[in-house]
Formats: sequence, C-alpha cells, structure tokens
Amino acid sequence: MCFSANASFGAGIVLSVIGVASLKKVQVPSQFFFASIPLIFSIQQITEGFLWLALENPLYASLQGVTTYNFLFFAQIIWPVWVPFAVFKLERNERRKRLHGIFVGIGALVSLYLAYCLLTYPVQSKVIGHHISYQQDYPTIFRHLGGVLYVVATIVPPFLSSTRRMWILGAAILISYIITTIFYVDYIVSVWCFFASLISISVLIIMGQIKKQNNIAFEISTIGLQPLLPKQIKP
Repeated sequence: MCFSANASFGAGIVLSVIGVASLKKVQVPSQFFFASIPLIFSIQQITEGFLWLALENPLYASLQGVTTYNFLFFAQIIWPVWVPFAVFKLERNERRKRLHGIFVGIGALVSLYLAYCLLTYPVQSKVIGHHISYQQDYPTIFRHLGGVLYVVATIVPPFLSSTRRMWILGAAILISYIITTIFYVDYIVSVWCFFASLISISVLIIMGQIKKQNNIAFEISTIGLQPLLPKQIKP
C-alpha cells in the first residue's frame, strides 16, 4: 500500500475477511481461482506492510530484500496470469473461452518475462513522498511493450466474459489504472495494487451472483426432472 505500514496491515486484514467470505461461496473447483483473488491481495498488502517496517525501522532492515521481492512476485508474476486464468475458468461459453485462452497465454508470457527480469536485474525499494517506489533496472526495449501486454492481460478479459457483472471488475481495474498512471506514475506498482485491492469487494459481489444463479438453475432443473406424482383417488 502507498501510505504506511498500518494502512497496509489494515487493508490486509480487511481483504482477508473478504477473501474468506468469497471462498465460502465457491461451489465448484473452477471458481476457486477467481474467489481467491481478495485473499491473495491480502497477502500482498501484508507483505508490503512488512516492507514499510523494513524501510522505516532499522530493526527490520533485514526484511527489506525478501519483502521487496515477495511484493513484486505478486504484482508482476502472479497477477498477469492469475486474473485472465480465473476469468477463463469461470467462462461457460466455448467460443469466448477459446478467446480467453489467448489472454491466458499473453499473461503467461508477461509473467515469465518479468520473472526473468526480477531474477536477473537489480531491484530496490525506497520510500519517497509517503509512497514506496520500486526501482527496477529492466531492459528499456521491452519495458513499454511488456507494460501494454500486462494491462491487456489483466483488464480486457473481464470485459469479454459472459459472467454477469464481471465487467464491473474490469471497469474498476481500468479506472484505478488510469488514476494511478496520471497521478502516481512514479509509484505505479505500489499504488495500482492498492487500488486494485480495494476493488476486491467486486469479486465477492460477482461470486454472490454466480452462487445465486447456480442455485436458481439447480432448483429449476430439480423441478423439471421431478416425476409427476399420480393424483390421489379419493375413496
């Protein structure tokens, strides 16, 4: 999170509650990946909370390296492939599912490339102006292309999903990205993840909608398959 250790830890606790509530609505294994998004965000925010402590308190300085890499692991390796894959697993329309498979592939390529960069090039984190700035010396030639593909993999799939209200998630991520790019361009990794974590509530709403629809469909199918009982003949 971009403000303080307390804010990061607080957000992590709230997100963990949302994550547990979301996971409780899972009815089939294919829903797990989408429902677990808030819980993963909670781990990421708690990780950045410890990074805040490491950057501001000499007693925790030894944690700076591991927490920096852990946060970037979630931000740059997990999310580019997790978001499109989670949407892919929920999709029931076969034609759209094939399309979502393309975005999963794009996200996987972005994740692999960023994983290579994270392991190969130096990375630092610093507190600048009440925000954490992640300074990454990645190759410039692929920086802009990688950024575009990252955005495509994480924002476009929700808009193409046939799942009801999934577009809300895409719109929220897009708006948060625009705000971050305009006002927090030097802290985009940290701040965008903060905004994205706040919209995890939309995941809970969507999971609730999915569960409601599945329950209705099950009730309809049960009624439709129930054999007609013969009328009782009065004596």
